[in-house]
Amino acid sequence: MPALLDMRIAEETVRRALQEDLGTGDVTTLLTVPEGVEVTGEFLAGQSGVLAGMPVAERVFHLLDPRVRVEPLVKEGQYFVSGTVLAEVRGEARALLMGERVALNFLQRLSGIATLTARFVEMVRGLPVRICDTRKTTPGLRYLERYAVRVGGGYNHRFGLYDAVLIKDNHLAVCGSVAEAVQRVRRALPHTMRIEVECTTLQQVQEALDAGADILLLDNMSLDVLQEAVRLAKGRAFLEASGGVCLENVRQIAETGVEAISIGALTHSAPAIDIKLEFR
Repeated sequence: MPALLDMRIAEETVRRALQEDLGTGDVTTLLTVPEGVEVTGEFLAGQSGVLAGMPVAERVFHLLDPRVRVEPLVKEGQYFVSGTVLAEVRGEARALLMGERVALNFLQRLSGIATLTARFVEMVRGLPVRICDTRKTTPGLRYLERYAVRVGGGYNHRFGLYDAVLIKDNHLAVCGSVAEAVQRVRRALPHTMRIEVECTTLQQVQEALDAGADILLLDNMSLDVLQEAVRLAKGRAFLEASGGVCLENVRQIAETGVEAISIGALTHSAPAIDIKLEFR
């Protein structure tokens, strides 16, 4: 199923990016390129990857000139190799030049996230585990970056602080205990929402299970400790592993029996994919 993108939300981000780059106007383009000149360009891949963000790039140009036409030649979520023409774009040269950098910034960044996510997903292929993102996103770009994770085959964790309960170490430091924190939340929480507790030790795992937590976030645990946590839970809670996850160890972590692995690197450390816009 293709990842859904609400362009109404994405457009707010695109408008801010254009305002940031254009300001009062593209001085160079306005002084060197006559009005009315039509050109055709190609989005060209300089390296291999997974495509994400072409609808966003298209909206960049449409906000500058609705007559611009973008024809994708590679689908969202599709793997491509270096040298592939990802899309053709036609329109007035001024609009294409004004939107070029912003469109590429989105396309390179989102494709980089989708590409890294796809690599993690491939490493755990065949195992019943989800690769998830975290809230470690670029300020202002969370919606689009999380979209790119889905394009790459991953899943989203909570979007923000408002849509899920996650009791972390600093919450526990204030509350005093796992049991007290869970009880406080349980008394006020609607029955439709679940409670997740971050655990760094097996003692906390047992306390969270006894308190009735629905989800356990097993943070920075060794493989042996993860396996013991899975044994202790015995299906009583959904288990999520996080912390220190990389391509080299993600399959071993998945093989412990956890049901999800959250990885901040998907969004905070994904390298951008080399993509250019070249006029013919």
